[in-house]
Amino acid sequence: MLIRGEPDLPRSMEDLLPARLLAQLDRLDMGSSRVFAGKLVGERRSKRRGRSVEFDDFRDYTPGDDPRFIDWNALARLDRLVVKLFLEEQDLAVHLLVDASASMRDSGGADAPSKVVFAQRLAFALSYIALSKQNRLSLSVLTPGGVASLGEMRGRRNIQRAARFLIDSVREERTDARASAGIDINDGLREFARRRSGSGVSVVLSDLLTPAPGGPSEGLRYLAAGHGEASSGSFDAFAIQIMSPSELEPEREAQASGGGSLTGDLRLVDVESGAGVETSVTAALIRKYRENLERYLGDISSFCASRRIAHVLMRTDASLEEALLRTLRQRGLIR
Repeated sequence: MLIRGEPDLPRSMEDLLPARLLAQLDRLDMGSSRVFAGKLVGERRSKRRGRSVEFDDFRDYTPGDDPRFIDWNALARLDRLVVKLFLEEQDLAVHLLVDASASMRDSGGADAPSKVVFAQRLAFALSYIALSKQNRLSLSVLTPGGVASLGEMRGRRNIQRAARFLIDSVREERTDARASAGIDINDGLREFARRRSGSGVSVVLSDLLTPAPGGPSEGLRYLAAGHGEASSGSFDAFAIQIMSPSELEPEREAQASGGGSLTGDLRLVDVESGAGVETSVTAALIRKYRENLERYLGDISSFCASRRIAHVLMRTDASLEEALLRTLRQRGLIR
């Protein structure tokens, strides 16, 4: 990826998501393939038996049962005491980590936002859905200066607070992004896992680019479980890998740069580490880059599958409506 300057970052909730899309999100809820024990009553049906308004089954009365749940009609017909059982509604813990490190901060192109802006918008959409449906939400942002976190919150009254956190956490570190390589995604995921507790749904939104020999695998190990081998928590885990069109199709970089050629003698600087190298970019080198990228993406996808992490590759030129209403719905993150 060639960085083309600082991104134009959102300044308000309206910059993150238009009102027309928020109205569509009101119909959605966070998904989970597991059943987790919630702390408070929410809008999620659980397999646990409780006392909501939705009838589920009967069982025989035992001493100590609440007499209000005795089915008197069944007593008249069957001459035995039975009590009604109901589906219990519980909340879900949702943990989101947004990568705002240096590699996420390109300015984007004419037809796409930067990766960090795409991640902010997608994270806010998920936050809006979680809070609207009375789920518990915690947010973290990986910046060049470390991991900033906003603890558990619940309810629609916190929607503006979530938006403000996503905006301010990225903007505060903007001037430091060039000067500090900071921590990479592996360190960020480890810290993210350390701050969680219990069970729920964990989502990382990142390009998952790191010079580490094993790629992001070290950090992804922490995503589906808690911190360390002895963690008692378990999570439905989603790794949303956000890539720009010019990363996936480097030939497009020439068009985005005004029609010039991508080949020639260039000095390339790693935006994360600051290390530079002189090189001659040729068509053969671009082909080799694409081969290595496909291998890298394939390794991440295979690793995630082996750890039961849902890996979703997203381009920044995709529409948010498509991402939310189709892609993430199909993968089970929302429903």
